[in-house]
Amino acid sequence: MEAVPARARAYVACAALGTLLCLLPLPALRTPWWAVALLAALYAACEHVVRQRLGGTFHPVLLAGAFLLPPPAAALVPLPGALLSPTGHRPQALRRIWRAAELALAVWGAGRVHWLLGGRDAVVGSDFPYALLPCAAAVLAFCGVLALLDGGILALAERVPARRAWRGLFSRSLAPVAVHGLAGLMMAVLWRSPYGPVAALLVLLPMCVSWWVFAQYHRERAAHQATIRALVQAVDIKDGYTRGHSERVGRASVMIARELGMDDERVEVLRFAGILHDVGKLGVPTRLLRKDGPLTPEERRIIELHPEYGHEMVRGISFLGEARAAILHHHERIDGTGYPYGLAGSQIPHSARVVAVADAFDAMTSTRSYSRARPVPAAVAELRRCAGRHFDARVVDALTRALAREGWHPTVTAESPPPGPPPSPRPGGDRHGAGRAAP
Repeated sequence: MEAVPARARAYVACAALGTLLCLLPLPALRTPWWAVALLAALYAACEHVVRQRLGGTFHPVLLAGAFLLPPPAAALVPLPGALLSPTGHRPQALRRIWRAAELALAVWGAGRVHWLLGGRDAVVGSDFPYALLPCAAAVLAFCGVLALLDGGILALAERVPARRAWRGLFSRSLAPVAVHGLAGLMMAVLWRSPYGPVAALLVLLPMCVSWWVFAQYHRERAAHQATIRALVQAVDIKDGYTRGHSERVGRASVMIARELGMDDERVEVLRFAGILHDVGKLGVPTRLLRKDGPLTPEERRIIELHPEYGHEMVRGISFLGEARAAILHHHERIDGTGYPYGLAGSQIPHSARVVAVADAFDAMTSTRSYSRARPVPAAVAELRRCAGRHFDARVVDALTRALAREGWHPTVTAESPPPGPPPSPRPGGDRHGAGRAAP
């Protein structure tokens, strides 16, 4: 974002000032400047290759510096690479300063913890397994500082609610940084061995290969996501009545999933399920999707095939997992009166129950060309009325709690609502689906 709030700029300035304070003891230290320069150059090269070519971050060199150098000297290692690397977003100077400051503070914190626990002597003497304890503590400190700083900038610059800003930052980064920490420890041990720094550099070769494989996986995943976006856009173009509906159902599904305590991987799957729940409309004739009058029984039967069409379309996308079941069953009802298979109660996959509630909620709270939006409290009251019959009561309760905490800002999906008083559509998710069949 180009317009960075003043409070975020002040936060970055404080981080930069903190970095300078960490560097103050340098003149009084016996610093091996050649080692600092070599590690800084090595990190700058890795930053260019990994960040620009493969995408992501690469921390073994930084952690090796934390294990080898005094903390103030280790804090110098990330500065050239972070300050000179392009960011791709404006304001570039501010982003570079922020990147350099947060990495320097994280390395300083890791180095400080490592030295306080006697890690330097363990590295010099290749004292295993004792060397692993200060290394593990340093990794925790590194992750902790990065999570603390990143959460703060999210809250201030992106205006993410404080409760969400720090959620998951530490846990998501711990596993990859732990792997990088082991590589950094191997580099440090080899560096201090008779084989010297050249042997330490060999540790980076398998790390780079594994990172390349990891990057290829993420590129494949990005390609799948691009396909998903294209499918959603095609549905929005074909069914103009519900433009934007899929994205909002994905958002509501995420709110419910988080409130139910699902892990991040399942939350992401539920987001995909919400986004793609109506993709089967691509197989339904456009004239039926855009029909203004009542549907005949035959037309309704055709419309009700869209969950099966959607399931067929996405069955080959392996990473969607249980999202495929949600796409197939999101119009099933707890009392068994839904479609396409008339499943009831626990027969309905949990992911489908989540998407069903999110779908119905957005259908009621969105203003479209054929209906006015209901207020959020009225929509929630209708969901509660139908809980236990059409919808899973636990899922409805989760959405209610999430809405009370985070709010909801529905988007207008058509140019103007119809004149006159708002009609009272029943919940069911889409214009020509279960929404017309609910009692």
